[in-house]
Amino acid sequence: MGKLVLFKTQDLEDLLKIRANESKFGEHIQLLSNSTDIYESLVNLDVAYVIIGIPEDIGIFANYGNRGASSAWKATLKVLLNIQSNTFTNPRKVLILGHLDFSKEMQKIDSYLQSDKKHIEKARKLTEKIDKCVTHLVYQIVRSGKKPIIIGGGHNNAYGNIKGASLAFKKPINAINFDAHSDFRREEGRHSGNGFRYAYSEGFLSNYFMFGLHENYTSDRIFKTLDRFKALKYNTYEELIIRKDKKFKDELERATKHVANQPFGVEIDCDAINFIPSSAMSPSGFSIKKARSFVNYFGKQKNAVYLHICEAAPTHETESIVGKLITHLIIDFMRANSSNYESK
Repeated sequence: MGKLVLFKTQDLEDLLKIRANESKFGEHIQLLSNSTDIYESLVNLDVAYVIIGIPEDIGIFANYGNRGASSAWKATLKVLLNIQSNTFTNPRKVLILGHLDFSKEMQKIDSYLQSDKKHIEKARKLTEKIDKCVTHLVYQIVRSGKKPIIIGGGHNNAYGNIKGASLAFKKPINAINFDAHSDFRREEGRHSGNGFRYAYSEGFLSNYFMFGLHENYTSDRIFKTLDRFKALKYNTYEELIIRKDKKFKDELERATKHVANQPFGVEIDCDAINFIPSSAMSPSGFSIKKARSFVNYFGKQKNAVYLHICEAAPTHETESIVGKLITHLIIDFMRANSSNYESK
C-alpha cells in the first residue's frame, strides 16, 4: 500500500483542540502504528468502522468538472476529531486509518488543460491508477469484517469502492446513490461520471438505485439507458420535492427493496445537497435534513457495507460548513448502523 499514508499521533495532536471538562471524539479513536499488513492489523483490532480519505479531484477534472474536492478530507478531520465523545458518537469503535496520497498525480493535473483532449486522456489514465489503489484498500477493509467510511475526492472512487467490496464478498454488490447525476455515462475512459457504469459492465455492481436525479441535468440518452435494465432504478428530485408525484418515505422503501437484500454500498454525492460547495454546486437540491435522514435510513440496513461521501469542494471560507456536514453524515451512519454490531 505505497499510496497509503497513515494518520499518526502527531497528526491527531496537531488537529485536536482539548478543552477542560470535555472529552473529544479524537481522544478516543484508534490509530494504526504501521501499514505492513492492513488486513491482519484490522482483523485483530476491536473497531467497527475504518475512516479513510481520498483527497483528489483528478477524476472530476477528467469529467470536465470543477476541482476542489481534494480539500474535503482535511476539512472533515478538523471538525470530526473535535466533536464531543459521548454515548451518541461512540469513537472507541472507530479507526482513522489515513489517506491515499495522490499528490504527485495532482501536480501533473495542475499543468493540464481541460480544453486539450490529450490532457483529458492522460487524466483518465491517472484515474485508472487511482481505481487500483482504492479497490485494494477497500478490499482489505471489507475482507477484514470492518466497514469503510470513505471521504472523497471525486465520485470516480465509487468504482473502486464497489469493486473492492465485490472482490471481498466474492460476488457483485448493490449500490444506492444519493445524487443529482446518474454517473452512468458511457465507457469513454475513467472519470467521475461513469464509475457505476464501469462497475456494472465489469460485473462488480448488480442492482443500482439512483436517488434524486435532476431532470434538467440528465440526458435523454441516459434515461433511455436506465429504463432498459431491470437492475437499474431511479427517481428524480423533481418527482420527490417539486411536483411531489412520489413520497420520500415510499421511495426509501422502494430503494431498500431493490438494493438492501444483499451487501450494498451507500454513496452520497454532495452535489445533491442544496448550496453545499461541491464540484457541481446547485441552488436547488435536497436539504441537509433530508440527506441526514437518508444516511440514517440506509445505515440501519444490516447489509450496508460502506459509506462514501464525495464531491464536496470547500474553500477556506466554507471548510467549516463542509466539515460539519460530512461529520454529521459520518456520525449519522455509525449511529444508525451500530445496532447491527451491538446485536452480535
